[in-house]
Amino acid sequence: MTDISEAELDEVWNEFHAVVNMNARELGDWLRTRFADESTEQLPDQAGTQNGRRVLEILGKRRTDLTSDDIRVMRKVVDTVTAERGVDMEPTAGEPHWRHRLMSLGHDPLKPLASDHGGADRNR
Repeated sequence: MTDISEAELDEVWNEFHAVVNMNARELGDWLRTRFADESTEQLPDQAGTQNGRRVLEILGKRRTDLTSDDIRVMRKVVDTVTAERGVDMEPTAGEPHWRHRLMSLGHDPLKPLASDHGGADRNR
């Protein structure tokens, strides 16, 4: 697994799942749609950015199955979304390019944060 404490892992896990407010199906659909064009369509497992594909992989993992690289990616996503959104994480449209870039990391600025949904427990 990883060489971080349980408390650090809990923090990264919770922050990641709070800012990644698209589920795996939504993100997978977005990556396939976003990176397809009139002349070509990538293979489903190769669609999107490398970071977007990694987020999709992480969404399919249990907390206990995370690798050190997964945690690095999770921290990067949290840092990127937080830097782009600031402290105000209220749903906002913004410029299409900005929104699409964040959606490629699993964060749709038009949706509330995942923690606002009161959804299922993600600590599988």
